[in-house]
Amino acid sequence: MRKSTLLLLGASAVAGSASCGSGDGLKVDRIPGAKPRNVIFILSDDHRYDYMGFLGTVPWLRTPNLDFLAANGAYVQNAFVTTSLSSPSRASILTGMFSHEHRVVDNIAPVPEGLVYFPQYLQKAGYTTGFFGKWHMGNDDGRPQPGFDHWESFRGQGTYYNVKMNVNGEMVSYPKDEYITDILTDDAIKFIDSNKDRPFFVYLSHKAVHDPFRASKEFEGVYKDKEIPEPENFHTPEYGLHSIPSKDASGTPARGDEWYGEGRLPDWVKQQRESWHGVDYSYLGRTDWETEARRYCQTLTSMDASIGRLLDYLRETGLDKNTLIIYMGDNGFCWGEHGLIDKRTFYEASVRVPMLAYCPEIIKPGTVVKEMVQNIDIAPTVMEACGIGKAPQMRGRSMLPLLEGQTVDDWRKRIYYEYYWEYDFPQTPTTFGVRTDRYKYIRYHGVWDTNEFYDLENDPYETKNLIAEPEYQDTIKQLADDLYDWLERTEGMNIPLKRTVKYKGADHRNLKTY
Repeated sequence: MRKSTLLLLGASAVAGSASCGSGDGLKVDRIPGAKPRNVIFILSDDHRYDYMGFLGTVPWLRTPNLDFLAANGAYVQNAFVTTSLSSPSRASILTGMFSHEHRVVDNIAPVPEGLVYFPQYLQKAGYTTGFFGKWHMGNDDGRPQPGFDHWESFRGQGTYYNVKMNVNGEMVSYPKDEYITDILTDDAIKFIDSNKDRPFFVYLSHKAVHDPFRASKEFEGVYKDKEIPEPENFHTPEYGLHSIPSKDASGTPARGDEWYGEGRLPDWVKQQRESWHGVDYSYLGRTDWETEARRYCQTLTSMDASIGRLLDYLRETGLDKNTLIIYMGDNGFCWGEHGLIDKRTFYEASVRVPMLAYCPEIIKPGTVVKEMVQNIDIAPTVMEACGIGKAPQMRGRSMLPLLEGQTVDDWRKRIYYEYYWEYDFPQTPTTFGVRTDRYKYIRYHGVWDTNEFYDLENDPYETKNLIAEPEYQDTIKQLADDLYDWLERTEGMNIPLKRTVKYKGADHRNLKTY
């Protein structure tokens, strides 16, 4: 374990020091007969759903500790976010609500006053809570946030080396060669060790695997000669397809092909392919996308090693038996799907996330959860594990019964998605969508382009847009109705504009953009 510049994190030294609100007025609904457990929630950044060793998507990728969690706990096969963007997704995790409800709709807008985070309920129930890592929401200057007795965080995206963090309200500088993933993990372990005789909740929020990708020294360059697998839909779409229409038997352009090409993919996707979120000009041409993907994998393996140290500690102390560990990513990430990198879209690689859970007392080894789970389910799940019923404003529900292998007949049959256009990244339009276990309907707002509809059973890589096919019109109409019913039911029929000021250029005094 690294040598820390911090003092031991004893409860007497930190209790109440980072809590920005006592939680007074919150009602805690205790579950009769429940056996409260310790909980560790591990959140990674931009980790896509299938980049884990045991899945074999990347044959040479090593994630032995994530593999251990899947083999000895539960693998949630169909986990999704409600918005594929960091801040909105994190707010949905913390509140159990959709983006248009908590109104953290992008990465820069301020957090509305009075927003309640689920750790505040845990504090009210007697849990000692600690936050370690990336917050990245609203007034994101690293300061302590409500719901946490101990706090360690940094401004914005932070850095992998030369780390500076706000620790319980005071800025702490770390030795320049210490790696952020190791710092966060080791300090989380110290916090647990100081509070292991009382109920605890740890929110371990890694910077990894966010760009600019950088591994720890141990794993720097380990995959530099490896070949990144090219996804099946890498060439769907490419430039010019919309101007080379396919022909039917009579020589007439097929339906929609005269505009969008054989697969009828939106023009905005073709255009984004050459932006810094596309494979042809990734990160403004900094390097090629394959090099970036290799660095991403090295950073992921570094994070996996830190999870291994946490698991070793829990096993050595016997805490692993009665501690629920949940691992997930805050959003997906494209590595070549539809010629894109990054997230934000409702395509599978962007909206799906890895999710694993481990607790030997309640989860059987090798459990596979096939039901559709979303990030709004994390808050109710953690609360139930701590013996507390979910708060009435939360839209998600506890997946604890699914993790325990139970059949839940009334579990959701579809998920909903929303993404709101961003000033900094105007390539991606405002997007709404609904997905069942077979079909996906994507509706765009404010852009002159085609909507999308896919049969995921026959087209899992989303290469053939069936939005104009006559035989699917009834299904499309039903999904569109479902989408608008959801928005109306949850008061989401208005675009949540935010008052923000952007600064352009080095001279912030004179170059404000309103």
